[in-house]
Amino acid sequence: RSSWILLAPLLSPPIPVITASPCLLCTEGAHRFQWIRNLVPEFGISSSHVKVLSSPAEFYELLKVQIKAAEQRVVMASLYLGTGLLEQELVDCLEETLRKSLQAKGSSNLRVSILLDYTRGSRGRKNSRTMLIPLLQQFPEQVRVSLFHTPNLRGLLRLLIPERFNETIGLQHIKVYLFDDNVILSGANLSDLYFTNRQDRYVLLQDSPEIADFFTELVDAIGDVSLQLQRDDTVQMMEGVEHPYQGDKMAYCETANRRVMEVINSARTRQELLHAKTFHSSQEGSSLLSQQGSQVSRGLKPEPDTWIYPLIQMKPFGIQIDEMVTETLLTEAERDARIYLTTGYFNLTQAYMDLILGTRAKYRILLASPEVNGFFGAKGVAGAIPAAYVYIEHQFYSEVCYLHQQERIQLQEYSRAGWTFHAKGLWLYLAGSDLPCLTLIGSPNFGYRSVHRDLEAQVAIVTENKALQQQLHQEQEQLYLCSGVVSPSTFEQPNRYVKLWVKLVTPLIKNFF
Repeated sequence: RSSWILLAPLLSPPIPVITASPCLLCTEGAHRFQWIRNLVPEFGISSSHVKVLSSPAEFYELLKVQIKAAEQRVVMASLYLGTGLLEQELVDCLEETLRKSLQAKGSSNLRVSILLDYTRGSRGRKNSRTMLIPLLQQFPEQVRVSLFHTPNLRGLLRLLIPERFNETIGLQHIKVYLFDDNVILSGANLSDLYFTNRQDRYVLLQDSPEIADFFTELVDAIGDVSLQLQRDDTVQMMEGVEHPYQGDKMAYCETANRRVMEVINSARTRQELLHAKTFHSSQEGSSLLSQQGSQVSRGLKPEPDTWIYPLIQMKPFGIQIDEMVTETLLTEAERDARIYLTTGYFNLTQAYMDLILGTRAKYRILLASPEVNGFFGAKGVAGAIPAAYVYIEHQFYSEVCYLHQQERIQLQEYSRAGWTFHAKGLWLYLAGSDLPCLTLIGSPNFGYRSVHRDLEAQVAIVTENKALQQQLHQEQEQLYLCSGVVSPSTFEQPNRYVKLWVKLVTPLIKNFF
């Protein structure tokens, strides 16, 4: 029965592209992207506060160090928390930090908030919930665990679709990890594979209180409309909040939209006021500087050279900011600009494919070879998913060749023995530049699920600083070094054979993975 349910994708109309103001696009350098602040808050920071990580081990060690050093808050949003020894070590770090905080002050100021997906986090007898219950039992006043349940999984659908398959309807997919005023944005989940041999992307924003406040408020807002894990492994909604699958769907989605948009709009207002205040202060500082000499300059905060824009996508709640910004970036990319786009699951929306095929920039698209696909070797129907991705890739490549775009659009497959590939995002190089001035990093995969089904968040990082641009360039080069260019012969290899039933079923179910 469940297989028939999976053949009924929830289709939505395409979203109109919001075109950036021409006057902003024609300016030089990073500031051409200031139009994004018309949609979301703009956080200006020093590039010295940004650190790009490169490996799962580095990511894992940083998580432990940051947890142990936290004094005020730990906020972690992920799809799920794994159940292995490495994940248990993270939980132990949280327990140790909470206990030390209590011992030091009698009553702890430290608050731990964890947001996971309900269906993924509840899978199996031993799961994310059972991993975290001891923390709730020991520190009930300090720890909150919220489990987001998509409002689209309800009624008969919820009763009929079995475990694992129910995750195809919609998920909490945001990955953000923050500790006091330090924020890690990534596509990596809290699972041993992501700490060892599943390649992803990771960026640390250090000493960034405004950004940390924003993501704390965002996770709180989603948490408020999520099921709250209790000490006895039951779940319940906060008082007065509509239930995601038992209550009125429209009322629930309206509440969720209002809560999330309040966070975005209030942060945007705060940052605009701060920007205006900083601008006037710098004007006064410049005036004083001309009168009193260089002494005054030491007291002035340096101008930011890097800007962070949080991009949120929650189509179930009618929030489509990430989609609008991504489509605009692809639309407005100039001739001879280069866009390096990567996804672990190559299944672009039709809108993104049309823009890539129909616009002027050069594209280098990095995707997973079948052997490094996260579903490679999986049991049952999931084992055919890598073949479905091969089929989607072949179709897109055939379209590129049909349009004679092979020079402008190049596909490259990541391949690395013993590893899987989960990196996503893009790097934008302006025409004539050897270094990127913008990157997108976070949870979206540029596919139907990311746009229409799941809760997603990433940031656009725009920088004028050459050292940070070099960091981003090296990150891109390191990933692409492990790849080979796709050609017609790629699809003649034996491991690229796609069974007829996979070809027939893929168009029907591609919107679910």
